[in-house]
Amino acid sequence: MKRLFPHPSFSILLALIWLMLVHSLSTGHILLAIFTGWAIPFFSEALWPRRPPLKRPWLVIRYVLVLLWDILVANLSVAILILGPSRRLKPAFVVYPLQLTDRQAITILANTVSLTPGTVTTDVSLARHALLIHGLHVEDEAALIRTIHERYEKPLQEIFG
Repeated sequence: MKRLFPHPSFSILLALIWLMLVHSLSTGHILLAIFTGWAIPFFSEALWPRRPPLKRPWLVIRYVLVLLWDILVANLSVAILILGPSRRLKPAFVVYPLQLTDRQAITILANTVSLTPGTVTTDVSLARHALLIHGLHVEDEAALIRTIHERYEKPLQEIFG
């Protein structure tokens, strides 16, 4: 059964997203949603990473809550910066040295930085030793690096072990 439905929860999620996008519960759309929800995980199975379960999955909840709080605070900060005089802005590129080695954890960190308003990950080094981050307003590069490390990278190291 696992071979026929490799990721059942993802299949259900895809089917529900399809139905929300088409905004219809007609028979044809329901059948297409079921087919799409099955086909995408089935045919992309070889691309999914083979990894053991997370070491501490309960820490994911804490990570998400910290991220949501940071997104809220950053939205307010960016709004204040944007509404103020543009000469106050100090944009900068910052090289963030990675301690993470897991590819999935690095991807989550890079996306986390990009989700937080005011920062965006622009590049990952080929050897995966550093991220290039652009900040809309960077007064202290070391403080930005410390913040990312403490709030995001260290928890990801705990989650992925």
